[in-house]
Amino acid sequence: MKEFPTKKLVYLAFLIALTIVLQRFLSIQIPMAGVAGVRIGFGGLPIIIAGVTMGPLAGGAVGAIGDVVGYFMNPQGAYMPHFTMTAALTGIIPGWIIFTLLGGKRKIWMLLLAIGVGQLTTNVILVPVFLQMLFGIPIQATMVPNFFSQFISVPIYAYLIRILYNYKAFRALEGEMGRSR
Repeated sequence: MKEFPTKKLVYLAFLIALTIVLQRFLSIQIPMAGVAGVRIGFGGLPIIIAGVTMGPLAGGAVGAIGDVVGYFMNPQGAYMPHFTMTAALTGIIPGWIIFTLLGGKRKIWMLLLAIGVGQLTTNVILVPVFLQMLFGIPIQATMVPNFFSQFISVPIYAYLIRILYNYKAFRALEGEMGRSR
């Protein structure tokens, strides 16, 4: 059984709390057909940070736990596990690309690639498909705005993560987290 150091658990709990606040309380939602169709905010950033610093499992855990706990704190309609899966994939995909395909390196172009693929898969493809399946919202009505919003959010996410990674304390914390991956 793997060890989970206290520092790692605290770091993950902080990222979960941050994702709940950013997603549920500090984001702008554009309703479509009575449900939240497009969400504009930085709720995915802590999930992606967990994925690219501590690995895909940590990113997936932050995304899934943040979605479930956030739902119970501030429900916005019925609970749909589809969106918990997309929240988990928001951390899993970039983490997997960084650690498996790119050898753990985090140059800006690598972050752009990893985050871009993750956001394209989750926010541009899966969320519109699930909104169409569950609520009958036409895919184009949510896919197009989500696609264009990623031109803004992906570079911002990559830039912010790169800035954080330049801090010595952040790299030291990440190194300690990496030992228990």
